[in-house]
Amino acid sequence: MRRLLRFLMMLSAVLGLGACQQKTNAQATDVKEIRTVGVDEFEKTIASQQDVVLLDVRTSEEYAQGHLDGALLIDFKGKNFQTECTKQIPSGKTVAVYCRSGFRSNSAGKILAENGYTVINLKGGITAWQEAGKPVVK
Repeated sequence: MRRLLRFLMMLSAVLGLGACQQKTNAQATDVKEIRTVGVDEFEKTIASQQDVVLLDVRTSEEYAQGHLDGALLIDFKGKNFQTECTKQIPSGKTVAVYCRSGFRSNSAGKILAENGYTVINLKGGITAWQEAGKPVVK
Protein backbone atom coordinates (compact mmCIF):
# COMPACT_ATOMS: atom_id res chain seq x y z
CA MET A 1 0.00 0.00 0.00
CA ARG A 2 2.83 2.42 0.83
CA ARG A 3 4.52 1.61 -2.46
CA LEU A 4 1.36 2.40 -4.35
CA LEU A 5 0.94 5.66 -2.45
CA ARG A 6 4.56 6.66 -3.16
CA PHE A 7 4.15 5.78 -6.82
CA LEU A 8 1.00 7.89 -7.12
CA MET A 9 2.68 10.84 -5.38
CA MET A 10 5.67 10.63 -7.71
CA LEU A 11 3.43 10.33 -10.74
CA SER A 12 1.45 13.40 -9.65
CA ALA A 13 4.65 15.38 -9.17
CA VAL A 14 5.99 14.42 -12.60
CA LEU A 15 2.70 15.24 -14.33
CA GLY A 16 2.45 18.52 -12.44
CA LEU A 17 5.95 19.56 -13.55
CA GLY A 18 5.14 18.66 -17.13
CA ALA A 19 2.02 20.80 -17.05
CA CYS A 20 4.01 23.74 -15.69
CA GLN A 21 6.60 23.32 -18.42
CA GLN A 22 3.94 23.31 -21.13
CA LYS A 23 2.43 26.51 -19.77
CA THR A 24 5.85 28.19 -19.67
CA ASN A 25 6.54 27.22 -23.29
CA ALA A 26 3.14 28.53 -24.39
CA GLN A 27 3.76 31.84 -22.64
CA ALA A 28 7.23 32.14 -24.14
CA THR A 29 5.83 32.12 -27.67
CA ASP A 30 3.81 35.27 -26.88
CA VAL A 31 6.94 37.26 -25.93
CA LYS A 32 8.75 39.02 -28.74
CA GLU A 33 12.52 38.95 -29.06
CA ILE A 34 15.03 41.65 -28.31
CA ARG A 35 17.55 42.25 -31.05
CA THR A 36 20.79 43.89 -29.96
CA VAL A 37 22.56 45.64 -32.80
CA GLY A 38 25.62 47.81 -33.33
CA VAL A 39 25.65 51.54 -33.89
CA ASP A 40 25.42 51.47 -37.71
CA GLU A 41 22.47 49.07 -37.83
CA PHE A 42 20.72 50.98 -35.03
CA GLU A 43 21.16 54.23 -36.96
CA LYS A 44 19.81 52.68 -40.16
CA THR A 45 16.81 51.27 -38.31
CA ILE A 46 15.78 54.56 -36.72
CA ALA A 47 16.38 56.46 -39.97
CA SER A 48 14.57 54.09 -42.33
CA GLN A 49 11.51 52.98 -40.36
CA GLN A 50 8.75 55.50 -39.69
CA ASP A 51 7.06 53.14 -37.27
CA VAL A 52 9.98 53.11 -34.79
CA VAL A 53 9.82 54.80 -31.40
CA LEU A 54 13.26 55.90 -30.21
CA LEU A 55 13.41 55.41 -26.44
CA ASP A 56 16.05 56.64 -23.99
CA VAL A 57 15.75 54.83 -20.66
CA ARG A 58 18.33 56.86 -18.74
CA THR A 59 17.64 59.40 -16.02
CA SER A 60 16.56 62.95 -16.88
CA GLU A 61 20.00 64.19 -15.78
CA GLU A 62 21.74 61.83 -18.22
CA TYR A 63 19.27 62.78 -20.96
CA ALA A 64 20.02 66.48 -20.44
CA GLN A 65 23.75 65.82 -20.97
CA GLY A 66 23.00 64.62 -24.50
CA HIS A 67 20.59 62.26 -26.25
CA LEU A 68 19.68 61.02 -29.70
CA ASP A 69 17.56 63.48 -31.64
CA GLY A 70 13.84 62.72 -31.25
CA ALA A 71 14.26 60.29 -28.36
CA LEU A 72 11.43 59.84 -25.90
CA LEU A 73 12.65 59.71 -22.29
CA ILE A 74 11.19 57.17 -19.86
CA ASP A 75 13.50 56.52 -16.91
CA PHE A 76 13.97 52.77 -16.44
CA LYS A 77 14.76 53.37 -12.77
CA GLY A 78 11.51 55.27 -12.30
CA LYS A 79 8.66 53.70 -10.32
CA ASN A 80 6.24 53.42 -13.23
CA PHE A 81 8.46 52.41 -16.14
CA GLN A 82 6.17 49.71 -17.54
CA THR A 83 3.03 51.82 -17.07
CA GLU A 84 4.62 54.85 -18.71
CA CYS A 85 5.78 52.79 -21.67
CA THR A 86 2.37 51.30 -22.34
CA LYS A 87 0.79 54.73 -21.88
CA GLN A 88 3.18 56.62 -24.17
CA ILE A 89 4.11 54.02 -26.80
CA PRO A 90 1.31 52.67 -29.00
CA SER A 91 1.03 48.89 -29.12
CA GLY A 92 2.51 47.17 -32.12
CA LYS A 93 5.34 49.65 -32.51
CA THR A 94 9.00 48.77 -32.85
CA VAL A 95 10.99 50.35 -30.02
CA ALA A 96 14.64 51.28 -30.56
CA VAL A 97 15.94 51.53 -27.01
CA TYR A 98 19.22 52.77 -25.58
CA CYS A 99 20.86 53.80 -22.31
CA ARG A 100 24.42 54.71 -21.36
CA SER A 101 26.09 51.33 -21.92
CA GLY A 102 23.39 48.89 -23.02
CA PHE A 103 22.67 47.19 -19.69
CA ARG A 104 19.55 49.11 -18.63
CA SER A 105 18.21 49.17 -22.16
CA ASN A 106 18.52 45.39 -22.37
CA SER A 107 16.56 45.03 -19.12
CA ALA A 108 14.02 47.58 -20.32
CA GLY A 109 13.80 45.72 -23.63
CA LYS A 110 12.77 42.54 -21.84
CA ILE A 111 9.87 44.38 -20.22
CA LEU A 112 8.89 45.96 -23.53
CA ALA A 113 9.04 42.61 -25.33
CA GLU A 114 6.86 41.02 -22.64
CA ASN A 115 4.33 43.75 -23.39
CA GLY A 116 4.24 42.92 -27.11
CA TYR A 117 6.70 45.42 -28.55
CA THR A 118 9.39 44.53 -31.07
CA VAL A 119 12.64 45.73 -29.49
CA ILE A 120 15.95 46.80 -30.95
CA ASN A 121 18.63 47.47 -28.34
CA LEU A 122 21.71 49.61 -29.03
CA LYS A 123 24.81 47.59 -28.18
CA GLY A 124 27.10 49.71 -26.03
CA GLY A 125 24.46 52.40 -25.55
CA ILE A 126 24.97 56.09 -26.18
CA THR A 127 28.62 55.64 -25.20
CA ALA A 128 29.21 53.49 -28.30
CA TRP A 129 27.11 55.92 -30.35
CA GLN A 130 29.30 58.86 -29.39
CA GLU A 131 32.53 56.89 -29.81
CA ALA A 132 31.40 56.18 -33.39
CA GLY A 133 31.12 59.95 -33.95
CA LYS A 134 27.34 59.98 -34.20
CA PRO A 135 25.45 63.16 -33.25
CA VAL A 136 23.67 63.86 -29.98
CA VAL A 137 21.54 66.85 -29.00
CA LYS A 138 21.21 68.66 -25.68
